[in-house]
Amino acid sequence: MAKVGILTCSDGRRYAHEPQIEENRHFEARLRTALREQGFEVVTGEIVWSNALARSEGEKLSRAGADCTIFNYAVWAFPQFTVLASRFAPGPFLLFGQVNPAKPGMVAVLAAAGALDQIAVPYVRVFGEIEEPSVLRRVAAFVRAAATARALRGETYGLFGGRSIGINTAVSNTDQWAQQFGVDVEHIDQWEIVRRSDAVPAPRRRAAREWLERHVAKVHYDGRQLTPEKLELQIASYYAVREVIAERGLDFLGIKAQPELTEHFATMDITEAFLNDPYDWDGPHAPIVCATEADMDAALTMEIFRHLSGTPVLFADVRHYFAELDLFDLVNSGQHATYFAGKSFDPEVNLPQVELHPEGFYFPAGGASVFHIASPGEVTLARLSREAGAYRMHIVRGEFVRLAPDKERELVAAVQPNWPHAFTRLSCRAETFLHSFPTNHIHGVYGDYVPELLQVCQILGIRPILLEG
Repeated sequence: MAKVGILTCSDGRRYAHEPQIEENRHFEARLRTALREQGFEVVTGEIVWSNALARSEGEKLSRAGADCTIFNYAVWAFPQFTVLASRFAPGPFLLFGQVNPAKPGMVAVLAAAGALDQIAVPYVRVFGEIEEPSVLRRVAAFVRAAATARALRGETYGLFGGRSIGINTAVSNTDQWAQQFGVDVEHIDQWEIVRRSDAVPAPRRRAAREWLERHVAKVHYDGRQLTPEKLELQIASYYAVREVIAERGLDFLGIKAQPELTEHFATMDITEAFLNDPYDWDGPHAPIVCATEADMDAALTMEIFRHLSGTPVLFADVRHYFAELDLFDLVNSGQHATYFAGKSFDPEVNLPQVELHPEGFYFPAGGASVFHIASPGEVTLARLSREAGAYRMHIVRGEFVRLAPDKERELVAAVQPNWPHAFTRLSCRAETFLHSFPTNHIHGVYGDYVPELLQVCQILGIRPILLEG
């Protein structure tokens, strides 16, 4: 749950402050109520009308562990209080101007903003009635973004292997991650997956396999690429990775897989899909972001999405554009979380729409690919990348769509019949997307998270690129 601190600022003259206490409290209560109704935890304190209170109340919010601070203005407030409080209160900061024409609250916001500009303290400004949906949306987006940026600090990314099949955009600078995002990178050899898989007890492997056979629509055993034994090896790989996650305190991760594991062991599709899912054969679990091909900026994009939405996040290649349908086919080697098959946290809803297919010629070691077609709905898609070392984020709104069954079978067969698909209509023109999108991998969640992503970019020093038109 995001935790937000509110500091209501007032006039520094006792004779002007005291008659306005109830008025300030009234406006603060409206803001507090609206934020709590959004599911946020709210911390408030005394109204700030002196330098001493600016410091002590700012420190109070820091001790309370607030993810951000909203400076609240309904009357004239001395700008110095905002400046002093910003030295002690937890950032990032939002300056909220209440609608109160009888008092110069707007004047206070503008004066405080200018004072913060002078000392190079970044902030966001919002004016309006907090009950107005568009105003509340902007404030809530800021709070969610601030909580996401704070949640990243101190996290550990587990990097199994290294650069996969020459994908340069999958490799990031660990020093830059530590400095800009507060994320540490733990390097782990893929041999750990192989070594630990061998120790997973046979009854545990078998029980998971039988659960999958009961719950998915079909397991397409072919006696070569996909056998019960090979599926159990993939399940053992999942347990091996979960063991490493627990031992090393990993928050999110990526697995190289290609070519060593995919040629000589097994594919990681089952591992990656069910890590990203909110469940496995042992029951519910929080989604754990896992990026295939050890794509670091993919994983970081996905982790941002996960903190914002609380849902599994898509990992896909931008595989094909069907011009006649104005649809992109987002496909990857079976690692889509099965959540996307039914858009549900309940495996009983999703798995009847999932099939396990044998891997193809790309992966001679074999294993199951997790096939399904993404459920329809509004989505937000994005990708972090770097240009001359500086981070940017491409963002685009879209929609996953479903087609007539015969048409879907035709399109799937034309592209990759054993891998998962998300048929996607973007809000921008295909030409705009194809001439500007910076990588082969793309990520996203259901819903509109563009306002939140734009705020995350501002907080973390990322250049946002919103693809429109």
